[in-house]
Amino acid sequence: MALTTEQAHSSCSEPDPSTKDFIMQQTMLRVKDPKVSLDFYTRILGMRLLKKMDFEAMKFSLYFMGYENADDIPAEEHEMTRFALSRKATIELTHNWGTENDPEFTYHNGNTQPQGFGHIGIAVPDVYKACERFEELGVEFLKKPDGGKMKGVAFIKDPDGYWIEVLNPQGVVDICKLKL
Repeated sequence: MALTTEQAHSSCSEPDPSTKDFIMQQTMLRVKDPKVSLDFYTRILGMRLLKKMDFEAMKFSLYFMGYENADDIPAEEHEMTRFALSRKATIELTHNWGTENDPEFTYHNGNTQPQGFGHIGIAVPDVYKACERFEELGVEFLKKPDGGKMKGVAFIKDPDGYWIEVLNPQGVVDICKLKL
């Protein structure tokens, strides 16, 4: 059973003042092939590569993705690192070297059993227009905007099968008004 609004609020604590400068900085997704994933997150979703970091001794690379203006991304490496790690709500694509060469290799998306991680979400000005574009680009849908019970919200898959919710904030407000 769902918590009441009062139960939810009473389960929360007022943030400690020492946490006032904390931010939700990143969600990490493991990717099989960085070329395929970088293309998807930039060309399909419109993100930018904020910083690439290689860890040769451990044989993995990190690609920090986000919605930032190109002119705001510093050119100097240390400043670029600081910038990428100080943005809110970035995606850290982690590539363990060699996975791209294994045709059988896959990552668990968190939505099949055993369930865990669910999805990331992107807010767009118009869900229907965004989804028309995604469809034209051959993106795989889990749910189109008029499918299921929640109209105006969609779910697509990235190249590794991770779910991405496509929403409009006002559209979700309108859905909640109808449900109440």
